[in-house]
Amino acid sequence: MRLLLQRVTHAKVRVAGKAVGAMGPGLMVLVGVGPQDNEATCRQMADKVVGLRIFRDEQGLTNLALGETGGGVLAVSQFTLYADTSRGRRPSFIRAAPPALAESLYDAFCLELERRGIRVARGVFGAEMRVELENDGPMTIWLDSEGT
Repeated sequence: MRLLLQRVTHAKVRVAGKAVGAMGPGLMVLVGVGPQDNEATCRQMADKVVGLRIFRDEQGLTNLALGETGGGVLAVSQFTLYADTSRGRRPSFIRAAPPALAESLYDAFCLELERRGIRVARGVFGAEMRVELENDGPMTIWLDSEGT
């Protein structure tokens, strides 16, 4: 599983011009699922997202985790995180999980965040989406289950 986390002041996702998910301060999380991922991967990655100390405390230091801030997550499925650009100029996405598995594990990941007390707004799996966000920092973190 590959996640791209961005600390944000707010984020919103639209499908066909209609807002389908929005949240205030917290994390925008792009979620890519690989064919080797499973529900244990979802639990491991949810623990990592909730526990990362990447939010500012009263002194402005990054000492707080998402779970300590009351912030939420906007999770958007993003198979393109598995793009292979090693050959030619057209990315290949064959390293991404098949859609049925990816959707199931995307949902499982979101549920794991909610089980940890995080409010989760979502995009629509497989839809053409427009994402609006305001980076806070900016603070952007790449997580890969193979390297965590």
